[in-house]
Amino acid sequence: MTHLATLYETDYAQWAQRNAELLRARRFEELDIEHLLEELSDMSKSDRRELHSRLLALIAHLLKWQYQLPTLAERWREFDGRSWRATIVEQREQLADLLRESPGLKTTLAAAIAAAYPGAVRLAHKETRLPADRFPSACPYSSAQIFDDDFYPGEAPSGGQHSR
Repeated sequence: MTHLATLYETDYAQWAQRNAELLRARRFEELDIEHLLEELSDMSKSDRRELHSRLLALIAHLLKWQYQLPTLAERWREFDGRSWRATIVEQREQLADLLRESPGLKTTLAAAIAAAYPGAVRLAHKETRLPADRFPSACPYSSAQIFDDDFYPGEAPSGGQHSR
């Protein structure tokens, strides 16, 4: 085991700093390539997991907004969806930050949305207790709509509480 490989196991911060120094000095033959590749792969996996998780939460809340909020508004006029709106706003902001930090994820958005959608339906179904088949079989929202700060599907409750 090389010194850097040992350092990887014992002092990750020092290992990372030493590899960065070697890269800057263009001393490629001394790099801990095996662990560098592992770390790069893990970074990509972590970003993809975060993208999936945030899309799942956002799409589930858009579904709840569209399919449950009108029903709730009829039964409970005082419910105005502020909590859902806050979650939608937060997830959109976090997704925007993630895509700024990892712009390569933009090329995977369509696939990520399609992959997150079944979980979003399950989540919306469990939280609303609406029948799962009430939700569309494929995501009804475009990528542009999902990321549009002014997009809230369906009609907002009366009373003007959701001006956009």
